[in-house]
Amino acid sequence: MEIRHHGAVDGVTGSCHELVLAAGRSLLVDCGLFQGGEAAAGGASAERLGIDFPVDPIEALVVTHVHIDHVGRLPYLLAAGYRGPVLCSPASAELLPLVLEDALKVGVTRNARLIEQVLALLRRRTVAVPYGVWHPVSEGLRIRLQRAGHILGSAYVECAVAADGGPEQRVVFSGDLGAPNTPLLPAPQSPERADVLVLESTYGDRRHEDRATRVARLRGAVEHALRDGGTVLIPAFSIGRTQELLYELEGLFHDHGPGAQGRAGQPRQAWQGLQVVLDSPLAADFTAGYRRLRRYWDDEARGRLVAGRHPLAFEQLVTVEHHGDHLRMVDYLARSHQPAAVIAASGMCAGGRIVNYLKAMLGDPRHDILFVGYQAVGTPGRDIQRYGPHGGYVVLDGERYDIRAQVHTIGGYSAHADQHDLIDFVVGIPTPPREIRLVHGEAQAKAALAVELRGRLGPGTRVQVPGG
Repeated sequence: MEIRHHGAVDGVTGSCHELVLAAGRSLLVDCGLFQGGEAAAGGASAERLGIDFPVDPIEALVVTHVHIDHVGRLPYLLAAGYRGPVLCSPASAELLPLVLEDALKVGVTRNARLIEQVLALLRRRTVAVPYGVWHPVSEGLRIRLQRAGHILGSAYVECAVAADGGPEQRVVFSGDLGAPNTPLLPAPQSPERADVLVLESTYGDRRHEDRATRVARLRGAVEHALRDGGTVLIPAFSIGRTQELLYELEGLFHDHGPGAQGRAGQPRQAWQGLQVVLDSPLAADFTAGYRRLRRYWDDEARGRLVAGRHPLAFEQLVTVEHHGDHLRMVDYLARSHQPAAVIAASGMCAGGRIVNYLKAMLGDPRHDILFVGYQAVGTPGRDIQRYGPHGGYVVLDGERYDIRAQVHTIGGYSAHADQHDLIDFVVGIPTPPREIRLVHGEAQAKAALAVELRGRLGPGTRVQVPGG
């Protein structure tokens, strides 16, 4: 048995891991897109999207969740000749075609017939596997999906591998794990057993703010917009973070209900003058999907529904569908003093509608840029996050834009577990793994997490960093 990593080794994108079994048979876990300057050892990158490993031995692909850095190369896998099933949770099975349709339109072709052919093939290959149920893949291999708490439908993968003449081995791929206090979703629980654990380490070197702190900081950014007639720009991935932000914003509007007085003297009527703009057709589709799949929500979120509230469809929310309406919204908010919070993709400012907002508003101190997710090296988001607080600049579409808007980062809204959560996930396994492989993190994050895990688990567990 061997594990090969085809992505998310030297960074946090391009997740793709292969569990190689006897006679060369294998199981692939995720097949994601690279972003920014990250690449695979074999040369695959944001510019070179082809599959750089043999696909004939792969008996099945397991998708942990539908973020593009975990599924974006799936069409290329099909084009390379992969003929096996695509295994994922029922919620992911519903959301996956939406993600790949958008990815194909942006990165491959606008030909609707070709796109539908790919999606039809994908639907035929997709097998929805319920959480907590063992699913046979082939002789000597079965998998089980467990809730990962990262985004709707996310899972970590337990692989039970029958060894010739020996005991069954358990290999666990964490996918992306969510924080325990992530809105809308139940927290992940540790597996009952893991002989080998492939563990993400995105925030392996830091702790998130608690939920009360991050809500207070979100409220502070909104109230700056209320005072100055500015816009809070929130770059966010269309699935996961967008819905969590809408959920928290609905809570803030609820807190400023009839008779309530907001912090810093912001009365109800000021909050009711705030527009929340969801400027992403894809995010709107995912938000509708979240509402349809509310049976997967946690108890708190379902409690809001019982109370007659609408966490993802409140009255202050405006959705922008068409490109012309998007351009008019950018111009209107840049010129007017209408306070607004805009949520738009891409989450790392590497494309999408958020770029037009940034071009129009980065130079005006009335506005705020609020990062709520990880910004990979080589992306404009990382540059704005790094240089913006010091009056720097960023290059967008080949042009330089000075940054005078206020720049904030709220770590607590990340959909990823932090260092403490990752350690809890590991130490919650009744018998410590004999081997942990740290992936999906920058070098310093993996190194810091490795030190902590070695200190907690002792010499009986080998903690290694592939490619490090």
